[in-house]
Amino acid sequence: MSNARPSAPPTVECQARRLHHVGFVVDNIETVAERFAKSLGAEWDGKITFDPLQGVKVSFIWGSDSAATSIELVEPAATDSPVSRFLERGGGLHHVCYEVENLEEELNYSRKVGGVVVRQPLPAAAFGGRRIAWVITRDKLVVEFLEAGLESPGQ
Repeated sequence: MSNARPSAPPTVECQARRLHHVGFVVDNIETVAERFAKSLGAEWDGKITFDPLQGVKVSFIWGSDSAATSIELVEPAATDSPVSRFLERGGGLHHVCYEVENLEEELNYSRKVGGVVVRQPLPAAAFGGRRIAWVITRDKLVVEFLEAGLESPGQ
């Protein structure tokens, strides 16, 4: 038996990322947010943001540490919302969101490693108009990329 390790695949440069939040699709934010927050030892401020470009309502649950990753609750705002079908199959864990310095660079990297950009950059109501984009990886992970920038308090 050989102890030789197989050679590593060629690397592709990836920029630094910060896990910003983890998204859960729910049927009604108002009925589950307090339970979510309590189960995580976190807080919910009651703020729900409607995003007409994405067809959803979103709300965030924040930990006591401002550097902690937040939980985003996502509720379809209409039957044709992009997350409606996911909710019909039970909802739950939907995506991870990384904050990145250069959104276009990140999308190019994602394409190079086999990801598919399923939503081109668009401004997000929950992030003061900072742009987001959506990618599905080769392994079917749904990733949201959030353009870095100044954030509102608590985000």
